[in-house]
Amino acid sequence: MSAWKQNRQRTLEALRQEAEGCTRCDLYKNATQTVFGEGRSGARVVFVGEQPGDREDIEGRPFVGPAGRLFDAVLEDVGIDRKKTYVTNAVKHFKFEPRGKRRIHSKPNAGEIRACRWWLDQELALIRPDVAVALGATAARALTGKPVSVMKLRGTVVSSTEGLPVFITVHPSSLLRVPDEADRRRARELFAEDMRKVKAMMKG
Repeated sequence: MSAWKQNRQRTLEALRQEAEGCTRCDLYKNATQTVFGEGRSGARVVFVGEQPGDREDIEGRPFVGPAGRLFDAVLEDVGIDRKKTYVTNAVKHFKFEPRGKRRIHSKPNAGEIRACRWWLDQELALIRPDVAVALGATAARALTGKPVSVMKLRGTVVSSTEGLPVFITVHPSSLLRVPDEADRRRARELFAEDMRKVKAMMKG
């Protein structure tokens, strides 16, 4: 590894350590910990989800719950090595509503997305990928700075506020919510088709 890449890796790690104490919005008060991005410092693609879920909040790593396992399986199917990508979230703390012993996911609001945008900007500036993939509406809003209709723009590329190509698609968690098995298989194949398009955009 070159000295430049080593320095970039250290800088990402320093950013991760700084984020551990983040109080930019109130979500840190109830979350277990900051869940920062992880992956390759020189990744050609950065996948951006919405926020950590219950499992991620406990383990401190992104995309390790049921949606993350499905995401990994689809990436493997289409030939994208997750270890060579970078995976993060638009919001780094778990937002939830307690219901009995369970913690139910609650969608981040515009202010929370805006407050956490600083971390995402820093990650993208350090990694400098060929493309960022917005997994769902919250990620798309964080990357573009405005509300995005995922179903209208799915499979297309728009620009981030910094001019980075942003590929729009659904969050893998949406596939888990499809009740009919045949429809769920079709939804998975559509998501796989999107990931094949992403793979074609990766330059190295």
